[in-house]
Amino acid sequence: MSRRVANITLDNIDDLPQRCRRCVFWELDPVARSRAEEAGGTDLEKEAWVSSALLEWGSCGKIIYVDNVPAGFAMYAPPAYVPRSVAFPTSPVSPDAVLLMTAKIVEEFAGQGLGRMLVQAMAKDVIRRGYRAIEAFGDLRQEEGTRCVIPADYLLSVGFKTVRPHRRWPRLRLEVKNAVTWREDVEVALERLLGSVTPEGILRPVGGGTPAPTPAPTPAPA
Repeated sequence: MSRRVANITLDNIDDLPQRCRRCVFWELDPVARSRAEEAGGTDLEKEAWVSSALLEWGSCGKIIYVDNVPAGFAMYAPPAYVPRSVAFPTSPVSPDAVLLMTAKIVEEFAGQGLGRMLVQAMAKDVIRRGYRAIEAFGDLRQEEGTRCVIPADYLLSVGFKTVRPHRRWPRLRLEVKNAVTWREDVEVALERLLGSVTPEGILRPVGGGTPAPTPAPTPAPA
């Protein structure tokens, strides 16, 4: 099973789930959003927003593919590009952070760690651009009509911490330096686990193949 993460561009925007492809909850202010929905032009507005972000800031999101099938995505940008961000009672977003607008893993791919892969990909991109953190508005209720806002519990599960509490819309933050080390930490933990449960002194290589003899242990320093 192959996994890869790609930047969201005009070439692959149609790989977003159809409901999300047409949604402009974050990209437009409430009045402009209502007008676009009445006119039936939200898909064009979404494309225009992505195009503008690409020209002015760069890619504003990531899509994760499993065996070339779109399995999830995340969209993020500096808050100045996100009109809806100022409508939350826990705004504004910190000046050293980008705003994680929305994220979704396709149901059939849930539980495979893809959410953490997306967050790590975002963190590496954000730190490269000179930001220190990713922030997001979490939803503590997830009622119909607010599904574009990420559940607060999910954000907490992938490493975010609450920086401004609220009974409905807490603002959460992830320090990107912490996120980019997850993979290395997980790899070390897996190596230790596999080393502890491999039977009869045989180390099995990742992905199959001929087992290799386990090298002689190195004595621990005194």
